[in-house]
Formats: sequence, C-alpha cells, structure tokens
Amino acid sequence: MAKPEIIGSLRSSYTRAVRMVCEEKGIDHVLTEALLGAPELRAIHPFGKMPVLRHGDFVLCESKAIATYLDRVFPGPQLIPSDPQALARTEQWVSLINTVMDPTLVRGYLLAYAFSRTADGKPDRAVIDAVLPAVRSQLALLETAVAKTGYLVGHQFTFADINLLPILFYVRQLPEAASAFDENTNLGRYYATHAARPSFVRTIPPDGPPQRASV
Repeated sequence: MAKPEIIGSLRSSYTRAVRMVCEEKGIDHVLTEALLGAPELRAIHPFGKMPVLRHGDFVLCESKAIATYLDRVFPGPQLIPSDPQALARTEQWVSLINTVMDPTLVRGYLLAYAFSRTADGKPDRAVIDAVLPAVRSQLALLETAVAKTGYLVGHQFTFADINLLPILFYVRQLPEAASAFDENTNLGRYYATHAARPSFVRTIPPDGPPQRASV
C-alpha cells in the first residue's frame, strides 16, 4: 500500500492533528510542506486550504474527513469510535471546536498577537480585549468538560482530543490564557497529560506563528 502523503504546514494546527492521527496509529506517512494557496493544495482543496491528503490515486481535503479515512483504513487504536454514542460525542466536540472555538481562540485571539494589523505591529489590544470574554468562557467550558475523566469523550483518547490539543498548544502561550493551564486546573492537567504523548511530542511545530487559514 502506498504511503499517505499529507500536504500542509508544520505550523498548521489542523495539519498537526492529521499528523497526530498518523503517529497514534503508527501510519508510515510523508509530510510535504506547502504554503496556503499553493498549487498542490488547490489541486485538491477548492479553497487552497490545508491539510490535504494523497493516498495512491485517492485525494481528500478537510482534516476531519482525512482523519476519518485514515482511522478506518489503517490498523491501530480507534480514534473515531464506532459506538454510536461515543461517535456522536466525538463529532459534537469536533464541530464545536472547528466552528466556534477555533474562530475565537485562533482566528480572533491568537492572530491578534501573531498577525497584528496595527500600525506599530504590536498586539492588537482592541481585538484582544473584545474577544477575551469569549476566550475565558470557552476555556471555562473545556475546564468543566475534561474534569471527570481527563478526556473530551468518555474514558478514551479520541480525535476530539487530537483536534483540540494543537490549538491549546498555541493559546496557552498567550498571557491572558496562561492561568487556565495552571497545574492545579483540570484543563492544565489535561493538557500536561496529553502533551506528553509521543504523537504530540513528535509533531511539535518549529517556532513561529501558525498558518492563518488552515482547516
């Protein structure tokens, strides 16, 4: 069987999530670095976003779809559960993270630091201050969500956790969010536990801001 080729950026949180799936399942794969909008992305993703997948003659875009494909095709631990209720919970969290939390935590909060549009290039305090109530609310939601078992879904590590962790990697570095990851918080313990996983460690991105519009 041909090696899956993941096309995206090491700094992209969604590319990293797909790479973590490969690492968790022991999938021998190739990463091809690409910039947003690159021809090799547009050849597969209609909007030139990342990551995309080539697996032999099969091509696919969107990180959740790619993760599902890899999880079903390759052996190894099941990251997208087959149990209907666990599957539904996983889908629920992936949707919440991608449609609500990522726009707030990454596109709003993080990018106001990493890609500020202010005249002096300093963090955009107007954007940061405006989004902070939502940031704190969403981190508080996660604090409660992981309190019982240390996972988002039941007692198992799923793609819901994989999808979240690369986002938290960046957000926890920002000053207003740091206290949410204190070692005495549920979210802090959750992050510390899963950040020690080999799949997380082996996919740590190089220094620098994330890609702006990866999916």
